[in-house]
Amino acid sequence: MFTVLIPARYASTRLPGKPLADIAGKPMVVRVAERAMKSAAARVVVATDNAMVRDACERHGIEVCMTSEDHPTGTDRLAEAAAALGLADGDIVVNVQGDEPLLDPALMNRMAELLEERGDAAIATACHPIADAAEAFAPNVVKVVLDVRGYAMYFSRATIPWARDAFAVSRDALPQDMPIYRHYGLYAYRTSFLRAYPHLTPAPIERLEALEQLRALWHGFRIAVDITHGTPAPGIDTPEDLARVQALYAAGEP
Repeated sequence: MFTVLIPARYASTRLPGKPLADIAGKPMVVRVAERAMKSAAARVVVATDNAMVRDACERHGIEVCMTSEDHPTGTDRLAEAAAALGLADGDIVVNVQGDEPLLDPALMNRMAELLEERGDAAIATACHPIADAAEAFAPNVVKVVLDVRGYAMYFSRATIPWARDAFAVSRDALPQDMPIYRHYGLYAYRTSFLRAYPHLTPAPIERLEALEQLRALWHGFRIAVDITHGTPAPGIDTPEDLARVQALYAAGEP
């Protein structure tokens, strides 16, 4: 059993008011919650700092937890919500972003299952293989290197691992046997970790890479990583993304 928490900030630089964007007659954040309700979660809660988002969720019967406007990271917002909901240290929280109305509920289940299986991990997340060289070299694509048991060794915007000999010849293609993975930002957390997170000092590598999951590795927490097959559905960041998802819902595809 696990709880899905959906952080939903109203402010968005590229798509203002994103959580309330209409998708087939319902706000985006409601569509995300409805997807989460198709998982095995015992509870689905939207964590927001905005009264309009709260009101929209309540009109559609979605549980809401109000949080502070001042959180520096989404994980800090989750920590406040977990405490407000009275979740126990051993409980598992799956973090689903409020702009992913196409996310497969089976992935949410898998994150919770993986964390349950790996008792020495504080976090579970996902990745998928990279086959395209342009994707491998793109700094906006976050990569993760795994150890032999599937735990994260490092996350980076750089191309890791670096194929020294192959890339000395050409960077137009990736070596066939290169274990390079794109990190997918879906997480499951133990509530005990969420309680600890706001008290952890930010890591230098976290600031340089602009990747908050590096704070957990810096302080010695283990992150179990599931290798998925295929590319998970992307989130909504731009008006073009929104139009594409609106069209899918209008066609009855999700």
